Amino acid sequence: MAGRDSSFLGRGWSFPPEFSKPQGLPGALGAVMVEGVNDIEQSIRIILSTLPGERTMEPKFGCPLADFLFNKIDSSTMALIETKVRAALLRYEPRIVVDSVTVDAGDVLGGRIDIGIAYRVRTTNSRHNMVYPYCLGEGTLLQLP
Repeated sequence: MAGRDSSFLGRGWSFPPEFSKPQGLPGALGAVMVEGVNDIEQSIRIILSTLPGERTMEPKFGCPLADFLFNKIDSSTMALIETKVRAALLRYEPRIVVDSVTVDAGDVLGGRIDIGIAYRVRTTNSRHNMVYPYCLGEGTLLQLP
């Protein structure tokens, strides 16, 4: 959407939040803002990385991916992950239509699964996709042979 006005898709703080000095205002700091499809992609990442119950004012917000942390990663578990991701995006990201969600367990022994999301932006009908790497062993001292 280079060169087009995408302000109707929304604008918000970058994630993770960053601050920079606005031009012409010495000593002032301002939040770095994102807009358009970039804002939507960051919103998807926020939804998938937030566990339900983490937000006090919105306790159901998020996607319960941690429920699968100790499950055997088989076709049944991957189908459940796809269902949970699709439901969370349907509920919390109204700017998109989810076309498909896929789970790739190619590096499951390394503690990582990749969640592929293909979606369309409702207002422009433009197609996009992204891969969300979900690290099952992140923050651990997991060592495999």
